[in-house]
Amino acid sequence: MKNCYIGFDTSNYTTSIAVCEDDGKVIANLKSLLPVADGERGLRQSDALFAHVKNLPGMIRELEPLFQNYRVVGVGCSTRPRDAADSYMPCFLAGKNAAYAFAAGAGVPVKEFSHQSGHLMAALYSSGQSELLFKAPFAAFHVSGGTTEVLYVEPKEDGFTVKIVGGTADLNAGQAIDRVGVLMGFSFPAGRRMEELSKTETDPLPPIRVSVKDGVCNLSGLENKAAELWEKTKDPAYVSRFVFAFVGKTLAKLTEYVDSLDPGIPILYAGGVMSNQFLQETLGKRKNTYFATPEFSSDNAAGIALLTRKSLLNR
Repeated sequence: MKNCYIGFDTSNYTTSIAVCEDDGKVIANLKSLLPVADGERGLRQSDALFAHVKNLPGMIRELEPLFQNYRVVGVGCSTRPRDAADSYMPCFLAGKNAAYAFAAGAGVPVKEFSHQSGHLMAALYSSGQSELLFKAPFAAFHVSGGTTEVLYVEPKEDGFTVKIVGGTADLNAGQAIDRVGVLMGFSFPAGRRMEELSKTETDPLPPIRVSVKDGVCNLSGLENKAAELWEKTKDPAYVSRFVFAFVGKTLAKLTEYVDSLDPGIPILYAGGVMSNQFLQETLGKRKNTYFATPEFSSDNAAGIALLTRKSLLNR
């Protein structure tokens, strides 16, 4: 039987379990979006935690055929949003409890990581640049509904040392996108639907003025401007295109800030928002720029499984 490593990630909106082989190939990447009621713009932590508890048993059972050919030798889980002393969200307790219970039954060790480190590892894996970017520090953008941060990342044997060098002062990019989508009557999360609509729109957009200073952006203005545009046009495709153009210009300005600190440093874009094709086209013109594929951009446990493998093999 081959060895494998399993990772658990229970973020605020997705239950995820992933498995990778000894050679680092991801062989399972299961996800289940948590239900959000129509018209709501998110979930309370208590609701998210309960939804994870309901999802996890069925997802583990789904992996049973795989375990007939693989031996689990390590289990990993995300236990906090990022690597900081004050970083905590109750929803991660579901994945942590499941990981420790699974590991106890299998008689294998458990490794704990941050959700953000999982995103970075998954992005490295899917970008095809793991070996290159693990050799030296690089910059990374973690852009999602819960995070909009610019990071200076130093690889280490069992993961990363991460320093925040920029980000948002108010709304996160994904949060702003979803708020506008819900305003227009879309189900939460709204980004995928808005992206589809935005591709059909070609009319000139109104002037876009973004707020970025010293690596810090403000995105609350996006929500206000988009609401005004929606009230004026009632055109979801037009408003959606405006939203992504606004986010793209903001991220481009933040990228310029990174280059002012360290010209030409490799930049990795991770997080659910960065699966957007328009944003990748906007930011991908810069050399030494890398993106996760859509499957590994949105919340997933693949990075946790890969970090578990890396940590245990290095040990």
